[in-house]
Amino acid sequence: MTVSDNDTQGSSAAPALAFYGKMLTFSRLQFSTDDLSAIDAQLAATLSNKSSNIPILIDSEVEQDLSALVELLWSWGLQPIGVVTGTLDAQAREQRLAIFPADGKRIERILPSKKAATQVEKAPDDKRTDSASSNSASNNDAAAISESNTETTIANATAETLMSAQHITSLIYDQMLRSGQSLNHVGGDLILTNSVNSGAEAITDNSLHVYGRAQGRLVAGATGDKDARIFCQVFNPSLVSVAGTYCLRDNLPEHVIDKSVQVRFVEGEGLVFTVMDDA
Repeated sequence: MTVSDNDTQGSSAAPALAFYGKMLTFSRLQFSTDDLSAIDAQLAATLSNKSSNIPILIDSEVEQDLSALVELLWSWGLQPIGVVTGTLDAQAREQRLAIFPADGKRIERILPSKKAATQVEKAPDDKRTDSASSNSASNNDAAAISESNTETTIANATAETLMSAQHITSLIYDQMLRSGQSLNHVGGDLILTNSVNSGAEAITDNSLHVYGRAQGRLVAGATGDKDARIFCQVFNPSLVSVAGTYCLRDNLPEHVIDKSVQVRFVEGEGLVFTVMDDA
């Protein structure tokens, strides 16, 4: 679990570096051949110029000469930043390219274990009204990275020990997440019993629960888990994302604003917003 605070007041020396959380959109090129001449010809027919500077992910069903393919793509103004995990993993490591998980997969398989003590309030009953957001912006290759400048000690947080991939548990966080803070938890559900203020963000690779007012940026399934969900008591975020598919505040269905809402990803539909009836 990482909690970062972007406020730097009172700091005498500027940090050497800082991580910032952004949702970035990448195009993905899928290759079904290793014939560079055929690839070059199709790029010539597809691209109108060689100055697009588009960041792209390489997704290949066949073995490639990755170095030669990267050079070809750069010659067309495309900027390869990594590969989708598969046949090219070894070459990607040699060339220091990023390796992204395949659709619906996490970077590592995580099995949450049961907690012995703290339990949270049970979510409302199964009665609900489904509504798919037709305006959801989709990007299954979005990257979600936590912001951090100054590490903050959280007094009332429930600390989770990352023991192994088979013994990773959820995190319960009791304090309000204020503007400028980023809470990033890997290995289990992230459960916030207080509110997420505008300008803050909560990120997890599993499901996200917010029992206060949910504003700011809400990210579940950050490493590609399409079974992840978001549950909010009062739903009004600036951005909501599940497994890389995201929706901005302006595109949210009006009837879900300030309601008790569940958000999930459905293949072929995108994000589906469900207003949950009170028990």
